[in-house]
Amino acid sequence: MTVLELIASNTTVLIALSIVLGLTVGSFLNVVIYRIPVMLQREWRQQCCEFLELDEQKFRKDDPTSMHKVFNLVKPDSHCPQCNASVRAWQNIPIISYLLLRGRCAGCQKPISMRYPIIELVTGLLSGFVAWHFGATWFTLSALVLTWCLIALTMIDFDHQLLPDNITLPLLWLGLLVNTLLPESTVPAADAVLGAIFGYLSLWSLYWAFKLLTGKEGMGYGDFKLLAALGAWMGWKSLLLIVILSSLVGAIVGIGLLVFRGRDRSIPIPFGPYLAGAGFISLMWGDVLTGLYISSMVP
Repeated sequence: MTVLELIASNTTVLIALSIVLGLTVGSFLNVVIYRIPVMLQREWRQQCCEFLELDEQKFRKDDPTSMHKVFNLVKPDSHCPQCNASVRAWQNIPIISYLLLRGRCAGCQKPISMRYPIIELVTGLLSGFVAWHFGATWFTLSALVLTWCLIALTMIDFDHQLLPDNITLPLLWLGLLVNTLLPESTVPAADAVLGAIFGYLSLWSLYWAFKLLTGKEGMGYGDFKLLAALGAWMGWKSLLLIVILSSLVGAIVGIGLLVFRGRDRSIPIPFGPYLAGAGFISLMWGDVLTGLYISSMVP
């Protein structure tokens, strides 16, 4: 029996490997979540300075990464933002390193945010759950990629109110490819294409209706692209479920923040995390929830 056959025949092995893989990917997602917004900001600043013929150096004083000429997902190497000490390989082991270091930098002893191991743990657990739910198929691998992207988008939008095109657009095209090429997919290719189209146009229409009525922007274009990507993965029939779930959770959280934390009403609440959460729920139980909704509407 080959290794692949062993994994396919043993659910426990599949789940365990998926959790380990998820923990490792979660460590990388921490890099993605922090660096992609910085990379985009640096790129936008450079483009603005070139267009306006300004000296970019004058606008770098507020950039904590300005000391690094090259800044991407690979370079510079991982380091402590406080003392700039390099993170060694053993200090990069998901969760374990955090526990061994007792949540502090090995160099300056400054606290390391709990957010890093939490993202690693959540990614690992969700990866194991996806593997258990779908089994040993190629669709499981694609569902893992979708899950990882949704985690990254959730945290980036939460931090910066930004859903980067370099994640949402590849996610859209990947969804179309998965539903076109993988025999395990239950979404017809035509439904996936319509899901991408209607997903974008539905929020785009709401955006312009709200703007024409109030003169304000209710959401960003990244939300349109994320819903289009979710439509490409799960088909146009899932869009209503995703919008209802995301709106319901968003309204509950928004009201809670206003009541219990006194959040400033002028500060916008990112919608991307709720779309991502609703998209994951639809990925796992979309058919069941849609069936329950339809049956409740039929007398």
